[in-house]
Parts: sequence; C-alpha cells; structure tokens
Amino acid sequence: MMEGIGKIRDALGSERLAAALRIQGSALRSVGEFMHKEGFVQLMPVMISPITDPLCHSVYDARVEYAGQELSITKSMILHKQVAVSSPHLPKIYIVSPNVRLEREHLRGSGRHLVEFTQVDMEMRDAGKEEFMGLMERLLCKVIHDVRRERAEELAFLGRRIEAPSTPFPRFDSKKARAEYGEAFEASLSQSLSTPFWLLDHAREFYDREDPERRGCYHNYDLVYPEGFGEALSGGERDWEYETLKRKLAERGQKEESFGTYMEMAKAGHLVPSAGGGFGVERLVRYLSGIRSIAEVSPFAKLPGERFVL
Repeated sequence: MMEGIGKIRDALGSERLAAALRIQGSALRSVGEFMHKEGFVQLMPVMISPITDPLCHSVYDARVEYAGQELSITKSMILHKQVAVSSPHLPKIYIVSPNVRLEREHLRGSGRHLVEFTQVDMEMRDAGKEEFMGLMERLLCKVIHDVRRERAEELAFLGRRIEAPSTPFPRFDSKKARAEYGEAFEASLSQSLSTPFWLLDHAREFYDREDPERRGCYHNYDLVYPEGFGEALSGGERDWEYETLKRKLAERGQKEESFGTYMEMAKAGHLVPSAGGGFGVERLVRYLSGIRSIAEVSPFAKLPGERFVL
C-alpha cells in the first residue's frame, strides 16, 4: 500500500507532469476552437454499449453484465459515430471520448500504450479521405501554433523545440513501405523523418472502405508523428452497405450478430458514406512536450500488464 502511495505522490509531484498537463490544456482548447469553427457538433461519449470497435489487434475483453445483457466498455466510438452522422442534422461530429483497451502485457514498455486513454474522435458525412486528411493537417498545425504561443515557458522547461510542419504532409503506401522497411516500417519511418506523415492503405477493420474496383486496397490512413513518437491517428473512409459489411465480417471470421443494431441499420439502408478518425490525447501531449514515456504525461497512468494502485 505504501509503495502505491509513493508512486502516486511521485507522479503528482513531478514538474514535468505539471508542464505536460498545462500543454494538454492549451491543446484541448485549441482543438475545441478548431472544431467549432469547422462546424462540428460535440457529442458526449458512450462508455458502455452492446457493441464496440472490434479492433484489428488482440486485447483482453472488458465487459460487464447489466440488466440481463452483456455490455462492452468502449474501445472506440467508431460504430456510434457512423450511426450518428446518418442523421441529416449531424453531418460533422466530434467526441472527447474515454477509451478502455486492455492491451497485452508485451506493450508495457512501448512508451505509448495505456489501457485507458482519451481520444478525440470525429466523423464527417459524405466526406472522403482527402477532405479529412486536409482537416487533420490544419488541426495539428493550429494546435502546435497555439501551444508554442501559450506554453513557451513549459516547452523551454522541458527543452522541447517544435515547429508547425509544412503541408501537405508526406504520404507513404503501407504495402510499399512494408516491402522496403520490413514489418517495423512505421517505426522506421517515424524514426527517420522530422515531419508528421501519412501511411495509406492498411488491411484493417471490417468498416474501413475497400476500393470496389481493387479488392484488398483500402481508403484509410494513419497519421504518424516523427522523431520516433509513432502513430498519432487512425482513420479512414467507411463502408456502409450491408452486403459489403456482411462479406467483410465473414472474411475476418467475425459474427454479424456481434454488431447488433449497427448491422440492422446497415441492412435497412440507414447508414451513409462517411470518413473520420481519432487521435489519442496523451499521445498528442507526448509529442508536443517531447516526453518519451506516456506514463509521464498522465497522473494516473495505467500501463499494459501493470498492477494498478489507484
């Protein structure tokens, strides 16, 4: 018990953490201003639901039983976002959304994984990847500009020099990058570049839009931070037609009934074309502050495989 108390007191007593949290406050204010100006409506987060993001990597399930039903704790609000933008009154939405992903123990030392984190999640009806990627480039440049202006003292204390990048950001095809750099292509590119960049065309979740003329090619994207900080955002255009979603679930060995009302809406023709993505707040703060360990930018950080004390 005393060891746990000491750990929490050490974290809360860190000047580096305090500087990072002040940077976080400026970054989130900047994000909110940007979204409002761009016409996005803010939704409140969904924390438990019969459905959640299946993810394209293995995690331990976080589920609870309530009132005779099994509910998942939110891994991300992707399915809810797609349903929300089907409303004619909500063409652009965003959520500052808590996520719980019980990551496998081997990720404990990655420096960028938490089992609970906050994501800024957004979705745009009738949008394509070019529109969304341009939006994100403008957003990141604004956040960096605002943080540099408001938090010069904190950045100086942390020894961090950061410049707003030039746009458009560089782009890399993930298949070509894998062939050139191997399976660790994202990390290799992140280490070697000094500007944020895009990785395109991943084979990923069933809702990522597949090119109807090129099976196995996807209209999705990851935004990656430079200097070895790794993935910032994951997103893509969405498939919305029932038969396509049904086929892709079957190809991935996933059950249609696991996605309940979402698939029922697709079958009834109520889903619409959209594009979106989400970025982790703690990972953004890690990049802005130059702090390598994500545990140092969160006062109550929970790392994969760790015994939690509070």
